[in-house]
Amino acid sequence: MLKELIDKFYLDNQENKQQLHFYISDAGKCPRSIFFKLKQAPQEKADPRILRIYEHGEQLHRHLYNVLYRLKIGMTTEIPIPPQEIVSGRADAILCLNGENYVLDIKSMNSMIFRSLTAPKIENVYQVQLYMHFFEIKKAILLYIDKDRQDIKEFVIDYDSNLVQTLLNGFQNLKGKLENNLVPPVLSDYPGGWQCNYCQFKEVCRLAGRDPLDWNRLKEKIIAENK
Repeated sequence: MLKELIDKFYLDNQENKQQLHFYISDAGKCPRSIFFKLKQAPQEKADPRILRIYEHGEQLHRHLYNVLYRLKIGMTTEIPIPPQEIVSGRADAILCLNGENYVLDIKSMNSMIFRSLTAPKIENVYQVQLYMHFFEIKKAILLYIDKDRQDIKEFVIDYDSNLVQTLLNGFQNLKGKLENNLVPPVLSDYPGGWQCNYCQFKEVCRLAGRDPLDWNRLKEKIIAENK
């Protein structure tokens, strides 16, 4: 009874605004899932439990901001990147340590994942590389927090112009597919990869098959499937 009311609260207050462009957080994500999201393809309903996990992560961010302010570290939080043609994003913070500027990105996770973390996650590296590029900052700190035990790990990342160009080229390539209504192929580890396991577009992806496909043909398949 109470659980249903709480779940409904999270679902009713979920933001479902249409995504109109790429976000920096899309770097490293499955191009097909980004394509489907931008095309507003049918997706599975959100899980209230996952929404609560996201909310908890945001609360941890706020707590850390407060700690850093009390440490009197020069810092600006939640800064949007300068306007770009196809990508937007907002960095957690930019701070100054020992006279040098850093992009700060905070990630929270459960203890099992945290304990196995010996290097920064590659998708997180992609994100901070783009933030460094657009803010013209040469270093970033990826700060990982164990939500269960409150342990912290940090990794300092140096700017890599070659990697940034590869990421920007990927966005341009996907932009071309969106404009030409060409659904990208599946990931190489489909359907057992971690992104596939958490994807809200599993059913649409199954209908599309593994290879590139015209979006209008896929829409016809979706309509037929739902009759």
